[in-house]
Amino acid sequence: MGSIYYTITTVTDLGPFHTKLVLALGTEVEAEAVSADAFNVFVERRTKNGEELLLPKSWEEKHIRVASKGYGVIKEAYPSTKGGERLPRSEYVTLEMKLRPFDVISPLAAPNGLNEFVICNYRITQTAAIESAAGPLSGLVFDHCAGDTMSQAEKFLHGRSTYNEEPLGYGYYAPQQGGGRRPLIIWLHGAGEGGQDPTVAYAGNKVVNLASDDIQALFGGAFVLAPQTPTFWMDDGSGQYGRTGKSRYSTVLKALIDEFIARNDAAIDTSRIYIGGCSNGGFMTMRMVLDHPEFFAAAYPVCEALYDETISDADVESIKHVPIWFTHAQADNVVKPEETAVPTYERLLRAGADNVHFSLFDEVLDLHGLFTEEGPPPYTYHGHFSWIYMLNNDCRLDYDGKPVTMDGKEVSLLEWLSCQTRE
Repeated sequence: MGSIYYTITTVTDLGPFHTKLVLALGTEVEAEAVSADAFNVFVERRTKNGEELLLPKSWEEKHIRVASKGYGVIKEAYPSTKGGERLPRSEYVTLEMKLRPFDVISPLAAPNGLNEFVICNYRITQTAAIESAAGPLSGLVFDHCAGDTMSQAEKFLHGRSTYNEEPLGYGYYAPQQGGGRRPLIIWLHGAGEGGQDPTVAYAGNKVVNLASDDIQALFGGAFVLAPQTPTFWMDDGSGQYGRTGKSRYSTVLKALIDEFIARNDAAIDTSRIYIGGCSNGGFMTMRMVLDHPEFFAAAYPVCEALYDETISDADVESIKHVPIWFTHAQADNVVKPEETAVPTYERLLRAGADNVHFSLFDEVLDLHGLFTEEGPPPYTYHGHFSWIYMLNNDCRLDYDGKPVTMDGKEVSLLEWLSCQTRE
């Protein structure tokens, strides 16, 4: 058996990646002795059962399945702490990995349609000699993972509702800032994040950012609740994706939310309950607002999939008082905005809604330089991924292309959300 290594996972715009591999050398090395070209990284991904992981070749070639394995690209190498923090000398060396979309260095994959955490078996080979305190090192192989750290997700705890009809699992974050009663931000995941592992509900996409210090500061501290459905929110009982606008989870989800609030009765401000989510979760956001128009202080549906044809004029009247901020992209060919959010938004305006906004982007771009070497910048994400804008708090423009303002000040979606209160 070779030597041990540790993985450090970062939840990014495209979910979790092993951004650092930390090698235990057993002897100290100086920074000038270490370079990226002194190592080679190969990874083979397997299911939790240890079976070879076969994945669709691409979004366009889903019928072709290939083994999930390949070489990672090392961006930088340096002595570090066991946690991957740079040092001038150490017995640990961190390999900082280059991020590439849908790369094999991600511990998340969807072998059967639902995202799940998989096993990444790394074989890290030393390819050039390294001077150390114990003399020259050569031929080292690191192929035994001794642990992973995903600090963003470690802030979340797990629970399960007790509703008899169908208990649901969930992840949640309890605020570390502020005092007294604080708001509750509910996030409803997309279709790919259903299942039985609540970690996927908040780490499959960058939902962990809602618990970041910057976002928490906007709300003066806020609870974050991420329920998980075993199948998908649009399941109306048929087990199929349809256009009925109904969900078998409407009652059980509301029961979960009520139970979570009751368990934290002294800490949650019930006049500041915010609900949102992406795609399937955007559908369920709209479903919950329609079913409980007096309960939520505001909603933030993203690429929402509730077909406008299922919403009656009476429904529109019933929710026109609810503050809502839609997010979508014109390039979305999975949930077309002209069939969902756009007509619903326009009907709300015609009905007199005075606190409804819509950030409609042409396409979904990498505004933060995550994938800087993937062709001409900025890298273009799939058009369905408009939750990337929302979770990065990049939504600032309204449907007319002008900034959203409050009291004469330009605000982002999350700044706006933090100010909404149910009277």
